[in-house]
Amino acid sequence: MSVLPTTLPAGLPPEPDDATIALLRAELAEQHPELRVIGTEAMADLNRLSRDFFAYSPVLEPLLQGQRAQLVAAASCVEQVMAVAAACARHGVPLTCRGAGTGNYGQCVPLCGGVVLDLVGLNRLRHHDPATGVITVEAGALMGDLERQLAPSGRTLRLVPSTVRSASIGGFIAGGAGGIGSLRWGFLRDPGNLLGLEVVTVEPVPRLLQLDALGSEPLNHAYGCNGILTALRLPTCEAVDWVQLVAGFGDWDAALTAAQALGRSALELNSLCLLESDVALAMPWPAGCSGPMGEHRLLLLAAPAALEVLPELITRLGGQLLWSQPQSQSRGIALRELGWNHTTLHWRANHDGWTYLQLLLPHPEGPCLAELRRRWGAALVWHLEGVRHQGAPRLACLPLVRWQGVGQLAQLIDDCRSLGAFLFNPHVLSVEDGGLGVIDADQVAAKAAHDPAGLLNPGKLRGWLER
Repeated sequence: MSVLPTTLPAGLPPEPDDATIALLRAELAEQHPELRVIGTEAMADLNRLSRDFFAYSPVLEPLLQGQRAQLVAAASCVEQVMAVAAACARHGVPLTCRGAGTGNYGQCVPLCGGVVLDLVGLNRLRHHDPATGVITVEAGALMGDLERQLAPSGRTLRLVPSTVRSASIGGFIAGGAGGIGSLRWGFLRDPGNLLGLEVVTVEPVPRLLQLDALGSEPLNHAYGCNGILTALRLPTCEAVDWVQLVAGFGDWDAALTAAQALGRSALELNSLCLLESDVALAMPWPAGCSGPMGEHRLLLLAAPAALEVLPELITRLGGQLLWSQPQSQSRGIALRELGWNHTTLHWRANHDGWTYLQLLLPHPEGPCLAELRRRWGAALVWHLEGVRHQGAPRLACLPLVRWQGVGQLAQLIDDCRSLGAFLFNPHVLSVEDGGLGVIDADQVAAKAAHDPAGLLNPGKLRGWLER
């Protein structure tokens, strides 16, 4: 049976003593008096900046609830980042990088105290090449702000999370995997979605590295364990005024068939989200879109030209177009904030005792979903997302799961795997266990090169602990 964590990883370094933290803080104040440093005198801020949304997982919550940094350094330039890295290296103090803290797996939660490096102050769009659309942007830039900066040039980001309004671009690359746009562009680790990184090493004399696309691969989705990301080179795509559409289906199999067919079509779609009827009832629908009356709902972001085909096609597939509106005219919540892990957020706001999983379903998807429903009944509620995996249209599944204890969750995970689903486990601490489940030698080698003392986000890279 799958093993879920009940304790923090073995082999973690000890939390630094108060004298070491005081000395480090004094050195930073002397060298960079403009650097904002937060300690126990502001305990509420210290707690807030040591957390993310790990409470989505009843497995992680008891492990991470009491974990916090001893200091937070809020950097606003690369020179300050290098000063913090140098001080931590000299004193042997653990260092955990943080973006906007919108992750769900404790990616930015320190397991050994030490320093949290808050990077949201590094928020400049350094360069935008009008010929290629390639941008160089600092890691702390909020993605919603970046979208607004790119809009006058007719460009936008390829991939964004449902938390686009509040998430940082560096945090998305370090801790995310996919999101809105994955139907067109795949996942963040697919070649071409990250073109380069600027990285600060954690050494007594830190280096500032410029990595190309190949050199950046081991740091993509590594939770900041093997280098401090200070800037990113990213492709952009042509901005489209996506039209938000909601279609209703009375029959689940028809809704699933429609999701499969639309994902394979030649229509220009940026997002496809399928919500089972109970999930649809729990969502806060955009202004002008009436609440569901027991139907399953298919949510689409479509290019305007697709509207010549979509209404009739939806009808032919057994559905009914219920609502449409250009995304640019949204007021309040937008349709893209009902998908991905915003679905989980909205569901949990009205349903106590629920968690979730993240799966890439086998193809065809129907038999796996049907068998899981047969085995688990009402303890599972379906939420599907259209993605592109290795160039092919696929369906990911983020089912809502009734919490019945660690043993039942482990059994459900085993059932999903036995039916051919690939699991991206949100109930584990390490990079490896949340993804492929195997140690990535390139990630470990990058940590050895950029963080030789193992101070960055200790406990999150299993390959380092087991080397």
